Amino acid sequence: MDSLKQKQTKIVPKLVEELKLKNVMAAPRLTKVVINSGFGSRREKGRAELIVDRLSKITGQKPALRGAKKAIATFKSRQGDIIGATVTLRGQKMFGFLDKVLNVAIPRMRDFRGLSIKGVDHMGNYTMGLKEITIFPETTDEDLKDVFGFAATICTTAKTKAEAEILFKALGFPFKKKEEAKQAKEAKTSVKKKKKF
Repeated sequence: MDSLKQKQTKIVPKLVEELKLKNVMAAPRLTKVVINSGFGSRREKGRAELIVDRLSKITGQKPALRGAKKAIATFKSRQGDIIGATVTLRGQKMFGFLDKVLNVAIPRMRDFRGLSIKGVDHMGNYTMGLKEITIFPETTDEDLKDVFGFAATICTTAKTKAEAEILFKALGFPFKKKEEAKQAKEAKTSVKKKKKF
């Protein structure tokens, strides 16, 4: 089975043809993956260390800590308090992480019916939320004290939402079939409306 890096190289001619591009270098590609996780309440001692430890095991890179930009009394947080962690993966680490998500973690999810294609934004990036870290093999049940989730944003060089969707589908991202059919129908109706005007 081809890795994601090999797939990306193989699909370039197909993308050039499908998107009617003049140059091979204009074909959309993956650039980086940004992983974010919040620590929650300040009162939970040891949670921050646990999240940092798990994220570093899953990604193979130490997360950077992020502070609160402003004080919020409801959450009992002050400006500068450490409230989350982020990891930015590029190159080989990015491809390794995405291979792990698509081939190991997602198949271990309970009642998985596909990723939501609605996560693709108009800038050509895709954001998905993973509710539990237990789907990753690095988190063993023996030392699991707390279950948390994180958001992963996959950034691309795609200029539009449509380009990004074509790229992700070509790379083999398992999107929900119903959503794909619905979006294709909506795209056709919007084209018809434009023609009328």
